[in-house]
Amino acid sequence: MRGLAPLVSLILVVIPLWRICSRAGFHGAISLLGIIPLLGPFIVGAILSFGTWRAPRQGA
Repeated sequence: MRGLAPLVSLILVVIPLWRICSRAGFHGAISLLGIIPLLGPFIVGAILSFGTWRAPRQGA
């Protein structure tokens, strides 16, 4: 059971970030940066915040 908690938390971080990155027009593998302890979520957040979203806007 000890190895199950990190695996579950990894899945809960990577899968949503993968979908967000894909919908924003980035490669989904950027979400794997989110598993880097402490800095990973900030790196992904900076990429999503300051990067140019290449996905077409719907309804615009």
